[in-house]
Amino acid sequence: MNAESHQPVVSVIANKPRATRDDLDTLPGNIKGEIIDGVLYTMPRPRPRHQGVLGAVYGDLRGPFQLGRGGPGGWLILPEPGIELVDAPEISPDVAGWRRERLAALPKDEPIRLVPDWVCEVLSPSTRRYDLLIKRPFYARIGVAFVWYLDLDASTLTASRNLQGAWVEVGVFGDERAAHIPPFDAIEIDVASWWSSMEAAIAPKSSSQP
Repeated sequence: MNAESHQPVVSVIANKPRATRDDLDTLPGNIKGEIIDGVLYTMPRPRPRHQGVLGAVYGDLRGPFQLGRGGPGGWLILPEPGIELVDAPEISPDVAGWRRERLAALPKDEPIRLVPDWVCEVLSPSTRRYDLLIKRPFYARIGVAFVWYLDLDASTLTASRNLQGAWVEVGVFGDERAAHIPPFDAIEIDVASWWSSMEAAIAPKSSSQP
């Protein structure tokens, strides 16, 4: 079975009630691990299709919101940052952002220990249940203000806002060429281009010759 179809694996460490960073260090290079509430979750590294759409999202947001090019600036946005929190010694959203009034600059030699203001996750077959059933309520509990979920199969983005620890849907976007999506609603976002650019980058399947 292809690794992309696997569900996340919850590792149970004998005689250790809570997983630690040492457990992450033992994982093979092709496995990504996160620890939430003392439980180690492992999953395959993202595939090219997953990474392609994330690159499009990151590229569209970094210029106007991190660099101030054609937008207001005021953010730090990172792909797969390693974040260290009290209840999660390692979480790594697909993309995360911090307002500069909360995180003025990235730490040089230390992990980020501040809850993001915004996270974006791709719902791939291997992580969909984990992202929705484990990480989504965890993000709400720790105070992430906004969460985006990209569904590759449906070519949609679902955006939600945290209201007193519960997620309230802001909207679902798919074919819009000029969407205003919180917290990045200061500019128009071409959501439709994410899917088309991703598909254009995928090599067509080879057909056998007679």
